Amino acid sequence: MSSNFDQAREFFMQGLAHFQAGRYADAERDYAASLALLPGRGSTLTNLGATRLILGRPAAALEALDEAVAAEPDNEQALGHRATALAELGQSEAAMACVDRLLQLAPRLGHAWSLRGRLLKERGERAQAASAFSSAIAYGADAELNGYFLASVSERAAPAAPPRHYVENLFDGYADDFDQHLVGVLKYQAHEVLVGRLRAMERRFERALDLGCGTGLCGALVRPLARWLEGVDLSSKMVAQARARGIYDELRQADLVEWLGAASPGCDLVIAADVFIYVGALDTVFASVARLLDAGGVFCFSVEEAGPGEDFAVRPSLRYVHSPDYLRRLAARNGFELDALERHPIRQDQQVPIPGLFAWFTRH
Repeated sequence: MSSNFDQAREFFMQGLAHFQAGRYADAERDYAASLALLPGRGSTLTNLGATRLILGRPAAALEALDEAVAAEPDNEQALGHRATALAELGQSEAAMACVDRLLQLAPRLGHAWSLRGRLLKERGERAQAASAFSSAIAYGADAELNGYFLASVSERAAPAAPPRHYVENLFDGYADDFDQHLVGVLKYQAHEVLVGRLRAMERRFERALDLGCGTGLCGALVRPLARWLEGVDLSSKMVAQARARGIYDELRQADLVEWLGAASPGCDLVIAADVFIYVGALDTVFASVARLLDAGGVFCFSVEEAGPGEDFAVRPSLRYVHSPDYLRRLAARNGFELDALERHPIRQDQQVPIPGLFAWFTRH
């Protein structure tokens, strides 16, 4: 028995070292080996569940975490990870019950209030969600991230940009199924609308920049129109998918606003299909594009439309919206002439078309 305990402890410590070094598959293997020798140990089950969550396997994580909570009902870490697993599996009622149990035990736990806020937001209970996000900030959770969440469900002013790590993690997790889900399920068509008008120009572009290129859906349509095509995206996994298409002459993994600020001038097309919903304020973007574009160059993009009196705002969908007046002011300030501003659906959300604004500008 003592030998089993010592060996199980050794596997556990190895798993912990792997986890801390980011070697999650190795950590999972060693935690499982520890449990084989010493079944039912709450700390090991909790760590195994946390590891499986990071590996993107919430169902397998939930199995371990259910067992951990059964063994140790007041295990706060296990309850927190279990609530996350349930939320990722779409079991929102069970996730809410779990997070409420956790908050009974630890009422000042910021990350639990953040999860509670996200669950309430999904229910459409905005006032209660706003209160939860405020509590999350007050109790030490990520202030930038929870401030962004709070702005999406309240009258609080939208931050000028979303948290970079939120957007990067969102699209890294989305990359493998991106094309199939976006086009097949969400009926995405922003790229088709934008490039359709470019085709009608019967023009060949010398150097085109595809902002927020994703997996290359838009770039594939632009490629026949451009002698040189560059793409940039914040998500490394999206860039890897785009590279596999073999359509770009150059690809960069970077924040597009930062990249625009450092890019070399001398292009005649900048396109951003369904990208600025994750950028926020566009003042710097317009100024940078104006610096890069040659006279006569085209700047085209899609956005979701803001309501009257708003320049830009963030919605409960956690996407930014922008007003036509805001776009026109930025264009006038930076030397652009508006060629066309049209309204078309961008994609669907729960089978409801999401209306979009599509803009084509020419640089003076």
